[in-house]
Amino acid sequence: MQTSEQITEIATALAKAQGEMAGAKKDSANPFFKSKYADLASVWDACRDALSKHGLAVVQSPSADGVRVSVDTLLTHSSGQWMRGTVSVTAKEDAPQAIGSAITYLRRYALQSFVGIAPEDDDAEAAQGRGNGRSAVVNITPEPPGFKDWVLSLESHVVKGTKSLESAWKASKPEYRQYLTATNPKGWERMKADAAISPLVNA
Repeated sequence: MQTSEQITEIATALAKAQGEMAGAKKDSANPFFKSKYADLASVWDACRDALSKHGLAVVQSPSADGVRVSVDTLLTHSSGQWMRGTVSVTAKEDAPQAIGSAITYLRRYALQSFVGIAPEDDDAEAAQGRGNGRSAVVNITPEPPGFKDWVLSLESHVVKGTKSLESAWKASKPEYRQYLTATNPKGWERMKADAAISPLVNA
């Protein structure tokens, strides 16, 4: 990430804006995993008003070199201070639809990362034991050896699409899968959602 020489004012404004942002609504369907994810419009809806109120603006500039697609994201403040970063992926093919899908994916990923937006937890009620009359009790076992390295490996399959992530998941140790879903279910849901809209092949 690159920043202006001083970031005190933009950092203060962003902190205030983040305190007013809600979670992005999961209103787009992922039919493969029978779940939902927050699309680009939902992420914008969750942060636009708070950003504007505190003098913050986001400018995203896409570019493509064949199948290599990049999006440059610039977060600016009325003081003139700024933060900038670039993310890139390889699109499925050198065609308008594939390039457009990659751009949308990168814009969403970069925007929620820059402003600190997270999808709303659809399972919040169940996690607190509300809505079904039962208490939610989770027994957490110690972290299995090698778990963190496995999570990093799993993350590498996200940009390759749903099929790649699913194959890696099925080939993983059961204790790794159980520990992740017990201790960080939102993290696993986020991986599945991002894999479902990856611009790479979901064959």
